Amino acid sequence: DLQICQHRAPTCCTKKMEESYQAAVRRERTQSIQALNFELKYMIVGHITAFQEAFESLLRFAENRTSSLFETAYRPMAKEAAEPVKELFTDISLYILGAETTVESAVLRFFDSLFPLVYSRLINPGITDLSEDYTECLRLTRQDINPFGHYSKNMVTELSKSLWASRMLSQALSLGIEVINTTEHAALTKECSRALVRMQYCPHCQGLTLIRPCVGYCLNVMRGCLASVAELDVHWREYISTLEYLANEMAASHDLETALSGMWSSINEAILHAQLNGPQLSATVDKVCGQPRQQEGNLSAAHVVPVKEVAAVQTFVMAHASLNNKRREFINYMKRSRTFYASVAERLCDGDLVMRDSSTCWNGEDVV
Repeated sequence: DLQICQHRAPTCCTKKMEESYQAAVRRERTQSIQALNFELKYMIVGHITAFQEAFESLLRFAENRTSSLFETAYRPMAKEAAEPVKELFTDISLYILGAETTVESAVLRFFDSLFPLVYSRLINPGITDLSEDYTECLRLTRQDINPFGHYSKNMVTELSKSLWASRMLSQALSLGIEVINTTEHAALTKECSRALVRMQYCPHCQGLTLIRPCVGYCLNVMRGCLASVAELDVHWREYISTLEYLANEMAASHDLETALSGMWSSINEAILHAQLNGPQLSATVDKVCGQPRQQEGNLSAAHVVPVKEVAAVQTFVMAHASLNNKRREFINYMKRSRTFYASVAERLCDGDLVMRDSSTCWNGEDVV
C-alpha cells in the first residue's frame, strides 16, 4: 500500500512511515531555508537597529541644539518653547519610522505654536493676558500673515528632501524582512513533499541508509519545489538597486545630517525675521485679534540677539560618521546578495545532502 516509495524489491517501509517522512521533509526544508536566510536576515535586522540608533542620535543632537538656542538667545520664551520643540522632533522621528504624517505638517505646527510665544515674549513683552482664545487667534493668524518669512517654507523644503530618503530606506528594510519571513513559511505542495521523500527517504526503504541523491537529481527536485521562490529573483534584484539608490540619495543632495544640524539656524533666522518686522506684525494682529491687556510701564521689545554658529559637537560628528559607514557597509553586503533567490536550489543541494565525490548515488529509482 505504499504511495511514494514503490519498488519491485521487498521493502522495509509502511504507509505510516511514508507519512512520517513527508512531515520530516516539510520540517527539514523549512529549517534549511531558515538557515540560508539567517545571515541575510541578521544583517538587515542589525542595520535597521543601527540606522534607527544613528537617526535618534542625530535627532537628539539637533533637538538639544535647538533647545539651547532658546535658552541662550531667547530666554523670555525658552521654558514655553520647550514643548513645541519636543513635539517637532517627535513628529520627525515618527515620520522617519513610517507614521502617516508629513514633514510640512510637523514644521508648520511648530511655527504655529511658536508665533504666540515670539509675539508675546519678544515683539510685545508687555502682554500679560495670553488667554486661550487670543493664543489660538495668533496661531491662526500666523498662517495668513507669515511672520517668519520664507524661512519656515525653506525649512520644510530642506527637511522634506533629506527625511524622505531616510523614511523610504527605513520602510524598505522592513519590507526586506517581510519578504524573507514569507519565503521561510511558503507551503510545500503535495507533489513537492512526495518528490522530496522520494529523493531523501525512499532509499531507506531498500535498506540503503547511507546512499545520497545525485547532484543533478537534487537540483531538479529543488528547482521544482522552489519555483515560486525563484520567481522573486528579478524583484529582489530591483529591490537591491532601490536600496542602493536610496542610500546614495541620503548621502548626496538629501543629506539628513546637514538638514538636521541646520534646523536651529533656520529657526533662529525665522525668529529674527519676525522681530525685525515687529511693528507691522503688531498692527495686523491688533486688527485681527484685538488688543490684549498690557503691563503698566514702558517695556521695550526684547533685543534682537543674533546667535553665532557654534562648533558641531563630537556626538554629532560620531553619529554622522557612523551613519555613513553603516550605509556603505550595508549596501556593499546587500549587493553581494543580489542572486540570493536565483541560487536557493543550488545552495540547498550543496553540502551534506548530496553525493559529490562518490561513484554511486540515488537517482530516484535506483542506485547509479
